[in-house]
Amino acid sequence: MAAPVGSPIPDQEFYQPVFSPWLGYGAFTAVFDEVRPFTLVSADRCHVLYSLAIQAAGLTGQWYECGVYRGGTAMLLAHVLRTHQWEAWDADTRLHLFDTFEGMPETDPREDRHSKGDFADSSADLVRRRLDAINPGLVDIHKGLIPETFAGLEAHRIAFAHIDVDIYRSVVDCCAFVYPRMTPGGFMVFDDYGFPTCPGARKAVDAFFADKPENPLVLPTGQAVVFKTP
Repeated sequence: MAAPVGSPIPDQEFYQPVFSPWLGYGAFTAVFDEVRPFTLVSADRCHVLYSLAIQAAGLTGQWYECGVYRGGTAMLLAHVLRTHQWEAWDADTRLHLFDTFEGMPETDPREDRHSKGDFADSSADLVRRRLDAINPGLVDIHKGLIPETFAGLEAHRIAFAHIDVDIYRSVVDCCAFVYPRMTPGGFMVFDDYGFPTCPGARKAVDAFFADKPENPLVLPTGQAVVFKTP
């Protein structure tokens, strides 16, 4: 039944112009306020992560973040794993973080607009402390270069993967390892798919999924999401 003309819209202050819960609505607000100092990922993109992570918390499998920087979005994922442990949630689930923690590796000027050493103001020890303050013992940190840091993890099933590595070769390597290990119903979230600063990221995702049954969902936030089909 349609609302009468002129009746108030619930939570009208969050319609700017459409409903935008990342502007301060609900439980997400406190989480984002905590992680904001440690991430370059905007509120709307963090809300996408938060929403999909809550859904993925009901799946069996490990959680991956490839490209960690100072740990802000990893902190967000740790909050979700602490507060949304549904009956189907696997008690052996861990949050695996992959990064050099020393900045960008070598880049390809034909594909990428970042340079070696970008985002070097990070530390694996500081990230671990931030994560342990939220969910102690949850995190495995894999410091080094992708794909070498995937070695030994071939038996993993993965329920959720946040891929924020910016450059072509690293996105290709993440797709090649993560995709075949995804739990049906799980998510791959590519943070930098649509950004003009990361043209190689979109090229890598499009090429990888060109012959796969999944079609990346491109969002107005600049992200792309892949839902693993059964």
